[in-house]
Amino acid sequence: MLNAEVKAELKVPNSLQHSALSIQHCLLALALVGSATARQPETLRSVGGLPAHIAGRFTELTLCRQAADGTFVVFDRRSHTVFSVAPGADEPREIIQIGAEPGRILRPYAFDVAPDGSFVVADAPGGRGRVQFFMPSGSRLGGFALPGREVSLVTFEGLVISGLGSLVYNGRSIFVSRPESGSLVTELGVDGVSARTFGELRATGHEQDRDLHLALNSGLVVINPEGGFYFVFVAGVPMFRRYDASGALMFERHIEGAELDDYMRNRPTTWPRRKTADGELPVVRPAIRAAAADASGSLWVSLDVPYTYVYDRKGDKQRVAQFRAAGLIAPTNLSFTHKARILATPGCFLFEPRVGRGLF
Repeated sequence: MLNAEVKAELKVPNSLQHSALSIQHCLLALALVGSATARQPETLRSVGGLPAHIAGRFTELTLCRQAADGTFVVFDRRSHTVFSVAPGADEPREIIQIGAEPGRILRPYAFDVAPDGSFVVADAPGGRGRVQFFMPSGSRLGGFALPGREVSLVTFEGLVISGLGSLVYNGRSIFVSRPESGSLVTELGVDGVSARTFGELRATGHEQDRDLHLALNSGLVVINPEGGFYFVFVAGVPMFRRYDASGALMFERHIEGAELDDYMRNRPTTWPRRKTADGELPVVRPAIRAAAADASGSLWVSLDVPYTYVYDRKGDKQRVAQFRAAGLIAPTNLSFTHKARILATPGCFLFEPRVGRGLF
């Protein structure tokens, strides 16, 4: 703003002074309006999905994916079953059934589908971790047992979202959050052998408490269709990192917004412990429920509250969205279909990622 000394020195006419001030005020007002508009959440309304009369037949519809031909693949954790629902079908078809023997699943806790339709299930018959790979038809491709026990560092509504509970599958390897390895991400081949690890653990201020430090370094691995990966920390200070295909860090960003203010104000300074087979572990509730990347490389991050932030490939926040089907939902899992629609659970609903004209 022009002060008296500057006016005198420049001998700015009063009319120009007032014009300059008016322009500055207008620009400031426009900036404030633009900022307020940017903070307004967009509502994405369901445009389809799994028919309600079929979705209601599942005991616990944990996660679903849609194949290129429109077939839904549904993971029902509580019934220890994987279902297939073809377009126009009146009922789901079991393709993987309950059981401890190879080709069946028992006490499953993780599931993902590759772009080619093959899928992977992690389960724990007898408390021992196991990973199995299947063709789209449900025929078993192979699998491996895990040495020792999987330690559950972070859980959400009964689901493990660290270790193998965080797995994603690209058709050749699985990628998991395993901070106990000393790195954020571990890649495992279909034979169970670790191919590589990458991602430096972040400082948490709780390095003296190993279990808590590892829990605050747990997260979701997101395969970026543009190449490389995102890693989204699910607890502690909300943030994410982008890595290239070789595992080299490209950038790091904090996840911030008015919707996270309560979480940041009320973050605990002490954590209660729960007794497990592996000893007493801290109870750490996540701030992030789900994450996925669209074809453009943008990262969608669903919070514990029913809001989703969208970051572009450079890590800048572009949008705040809410998902509405029968009511407002807070996604526990997100994926993108071959038609670039968003598929979200609970409910297995489809959404168009764009609202109106002019939005990316």
